[in-house]
Amino acid sequence: MSYEDSRYNQEDKHDPCHKHEQRHNHEVQGSVEIAEREEDPHNHRFATVSGEAIPYGQGNHFHDVAFHTDFYENHFHEFCGRTSGAIPVGGNRHVHFLESVTSVNDGHRHEFRVATLIEDPIGEECKKSKW
Repeated sequence: MSYEDSRYNQEDKHDPCHKHEQRHNHEVQGSVEIAEREEDPHNHRFATVSGEAIPYGQGNHFHDVAFHTDFYENHFHEFCGRTSGAIPVGGNRHVHFLESVTSVNDGHRHEFRVATLIEDPIGEECKKSKW
């Protein structure tokens, strides 16, 4: 089946995949900190795209983030959580901060800290919106 024939290319307003106009999201990529420093020091990498903006408070928002790390000696780690609120970086653009830990796999977990990439990085002008 080609993309043109798939349900992802159809504008059916009753399709749950097209229930609303999409809000912005962010790319998220990074590395977790080294774990098992004495026995088997290693880290993992991850890359994903956040969920859409979830409004809260006085015009701010956050994003859900989920990922699996890459594999190292037959194991990987998972994460599912939320970013901080928006952090302005100029030009009506923003990033989000995320600091947490991964799931426990192979008897250990990893800490990580990451900032999202800016939204719409090659857009001509980022217009201020409510999300």
